[in-house]
Amino acid sequence: MTVHGALGNGFQEIICQRALAIEFELMGIDFKKEASVQIYYRDKLIGDRRVDFLVEGKITVEIKALSKLENSHLNQGLNYLEAYNFEVGMLINFGAGSLEWKRLFNKKYKPLPGA
Repeated sequence: MTVHGALGNGFQEIICQRALAIEFELMGIDFKKEASVQIYYRDKLIGDRRVDFLVEGKITVEIKALSKLENSHLNQGLNYLEAYNFEVGMLINFGAGSLEWKRLFNKKYKPLPGA
């Protein structure tokens, strides 16, 4: 909310991402920007992808800068959670007049052995 309040809704995703990283640092939140996350298919590692933020090693944060979130963006976020095998994520849109955010929950989450 602080980032959206300060920047408004006219900036590209990368600018919002950089500002959010500063806020995370100021708040003492453990995060990795552009973190490489492994993708699983049928419990087998098949590759990796970068997520905008990985917070506390377990929460994915995807950022958008669009005039409006669509169902396809929500579905994409949920699909990423399933592919990453993460339990919880956030989808944040800085492009709308009011900040939009959605909590994402992976109903298919399975803790990996040793995790």
